[in-house]
Amino acid sequence: MSRRPHSLETTVSAHPLDRLSAEEIETNREVLTAAGLVHAGTRFPLVTLAEPAKADVLSWKPGDPLERRVRTILLDRADGTVTEVLTSLSAREVVSTRAVDVRTEGQPPIMLEEFDIVEQTLWAHEGWNAAMTRRGISEHRRVRISALSAGTFDLPGEEGRRLTRCLAFLQLSDDDNVWAHPIDGVVAYVDLNTREVVELLDEKIFEIPRERYDFHLPQAERTTQKPIVISQPEGPSFSVDGDVVEWEGWRFRLGYSMVEGLILHQIGFRDRTQDERIRPIVYRASIAEMVVPYGDPSPVRFWQNYFDAGEYSLSREANSLALGCDCLGEIRYFDGVVHDDDGHARTIRNAICMHEEDTGLLWKHTDGYSGASSTRRQRRLVISFFITVGNYDYGFYWYLYLDGTIELECKATGVVFASAYPQDVPRGSYPWASEIASGIGAPYHQHLFSARLDMQIDGEVNAVDEVEVQRVPMGPDNPYGNAFTRRSRRLRTELEGVREADNRLGRVWAVSNPGVRNAVGEPVKYVLLPEGLPTLLADENSSIARRAAFTTKHLWVTAHSEAERHPSGDFVNQSSGGRGIDTWIQADRSIDGADVVLWHTFGLTHFPRPEDWPIMPVDTTGFVLKPEGFFDRNPALDAPDPARARRSGGASAAAAHGTAHGAAGGVTHGAAGGGSDTCCPPTS
Repeated sequence: MSRRPHSLETTVSAHPLDRLSAEEIETNREVLTAAGLVHAGTRFPLVTLAEPAKADVLSWKPGDPLERRVRTILLDRADGTVTEVLTSLSAREVVSTRAVDVRTEGQPPIMLEEFDIVEQTLWAHEGWNAAMTRRGISEHRRVRISALSAGTFDLPGEEGRRLTRCLAFLQLSDDDNVWAHPIDGVVAYVDLNTREVVELLDEKIFEIPRERYDFHLPQAERTTQKPIVISQPEGPSFSVDGDVVEWEGWRFRLGYSMVEGLILHQIGFRDRTQDERIRPIVYRASIAEMVVPYGDPSPVRFWQNYFDAGEYSLSREANSLALGCDCLGEIRYFDGVVHDDDGHARTIRNAICMHEEDTGLLWKHTDGYSGASSTRRQRRLVISFFITVGNYDYGFYWYLYLDGTIELECKATGVVFASAYPQDVPRGSYPWASEIASGIGAPYHQHLFSARLDMQIDGEVNAVDEVEVQRVPMGPDNPYGNAFTRRSRRLRTELEGVREADNRLGRVWAVSNPGVRNAVGEPVKYVLLPEGLPTLLADENSSIARRAAFTTKHLWVTAHSEAERHPSGDFVNQSSGGRGIDTWIQADRSIDGADVVLWHTFGLTHFPRPEDWPIMPVDTTGFVLKPEGFFDRNPALDAPDPARARRSGGASAAAAHGTAHGAAGGVTHGAAGGGSDTCCPPTS
């Protein structure tokens, strides 16, 4: 298919943080080609918007000059060289180029075409074919190879090579669930540039599990569920103008990055008690990295540690979301525009889903003195996207609530990475994996995320305090022993800002603006509430602890820097560490009254259960940002009375009663349920 040259006008955007368009990605490729940087063997592992400096964005006004820049990573297949290029779409020129030292910095992310390269390379290799034959496998097309990021373990001969390490599964038929049949005991290390098998380890022959677990095929389904109909007959409460969304006082800008996926820019709240001005809270919120470290030390699996952002790019395999399956209600979809391995634009339809949800009570009180009864319903705005990375699927859900709360919920589902469960050990005694079905094991592992929160609590001058509960011993000031209080400690430098959660103490972190006071004279603030689940469980001297140092602590606080976007560095694939957040904090910059960034580590430790097989029910993890003195009073006092809405009848009544949703594209569902007014009597 031919592609027309794109004129300069196609690169014009309305705001410095607008998401890259398909036209801009195509223009970027044209600029690189015209500059002589694209050849027959040139590949495009990464194309991203080069976001302007924070100060420039905050000072920019409509009508000001707007330059759009793009950062591109180019890989030359012929010699393995990697080049980092900055282009100006506005001037249609290359601004700068830099040679990347892959030996010391790391490799660009894995590309989709490299999965095909692996298969071609292995089936041309005599040793691989012999290993399959020894396992009774003669039909190549029934073997599915999982090409996985290689990591770095100082193994001889690997330095500077672009590698994957490959495990295999047997697919019994074209529609079979391949993950149910691990071909265990053999692993191949493949150089993706030279198309060589660097090493083949044939450790042990295991019996291949043959029972089928085809959950994705038509099943005998239960017939007991009655329909739940969700509708929003009058339409959604949010408005969208390009990338800008406004909803119930909230205002933010949507972003989308190849590495991070969904980004929320310039999150603020329109304070009705303060001249309707939008008060900034978070300048930029994203998942900057996530890693899945496995705990099986066997020769075939010791290297299994996947950085799904830095090594695989979160947005590359974003799902096209479907109404009634992934999203329910009055949905507003946004397409995701990414690039392919040739540097051309690729559009993922319906990559981002936005809708409202009823989430139960906002508040309720029945007063015994006045006789008044007051109830309000809580609702939230949901902004989400879902990705598939090999066997696992992850959903990322940002929630904004009526009371000013911000929440991120990450959902893990999909198929656990299966292994052969050793049959020569007593059942249940193998220390590195669960037996989830007969002969099928699932190695223990973790899912660890890094949320990058570029804070802006009522401005760019913020401070961070660690706050925890404190017992008070009995004494003259506490004669009956009932007292307790809380204590607070200011985190003043970056080294002090490396912290761990402690649920026994209810430890939280408060981000405040010392220069802005609320009605009771205290600094306005938001508080980060961590789950406090385990951080990285691998040894502190391990390769993964060096490469994913961010996973070793729950919180890192840094002074804002434009160059610090990814906690394990910009080139994560096969990096050896030492280029991420653990290195940045050695400068020990001041974070007391500064422009601060919070890096919050959270996640799941997964000891798989039989109930996780053959497909894992959603497991969730996340955190909450809650206002504490940011508002002078409950910001949702003006939430509508659901009883009054129901008594008024019509569409408003239907919307007030249920989870208020309709569907995109003009498709709407009926209202949810009926019922009496007794749960919401008239307010006295």
